[in-house]
Amino acid sequence: MTNQTSDNVLIEKIIAGDKSLFSVLIERHKDYAFTLALRVLNNREDAEEVAHDAFLKALRSLSSFKMESKFTTWFYKIVVNLAISRRRKRSIQTQEIEVQNTQHYSTFEDLGGMPKEDRKFFLNKAIDLLKDEEKILITLFYFQEMDMEEVSEITGIDKNNLKVKMFRARKRLAGALSEMLRDEIHTLL
Repeated sequence: MTNQTSDNVLIEKIIAGDKSLFSVLIERHKDYAFTLALRVLNNREDAEEVAHDAFLKALRSLSSFKMESKFTTWFYKIVVNLAISRRRKRSIQTQEIEVQNTQHYSTFEDLGGMPKEDRKFFLNKAIDLLKDEEKILITLFYFQEMDMEEVSEITGIDKNNLKVKMFRARKRLAGALSEMLRDEIHTLL
């Protein structure tokens, strides 16, 4: 199978009996499944287990996939739900960041003068400070480049409410970046 073969064609062949093709789906989607789980869980081992469990659940449930939406939309919903369930079981509370002065918060473009690795480091660190739901929204929309409709379908959040939540998530992320970069500048001086 080539990389050009669509997920739906692969799924049809898997359902028809060629279970070995599921490894192609795994290879295509394992990185994002892991990244999404990691954003929720903040623990590599748990994220690996959730990604693995999500693939197993997807394989067992593949015949129920109706192909009305993209496979990734259906699959990432499984990943998100499993990650949230795992997080609840661990019952670890995340710390909320307090954005005190939102009038001069930084935007992502403010990171433009930084080397790429530093931008990535600070962005990931700031995302870790967000609420679970905000991490998922930012990851799906910006890193997975899904449109609002797909994000809405995965998260179960109505599109109008999703726009508000995305705005708030971006604002909190920008505030977190602003605080971190301000602290970083003070340590350098």
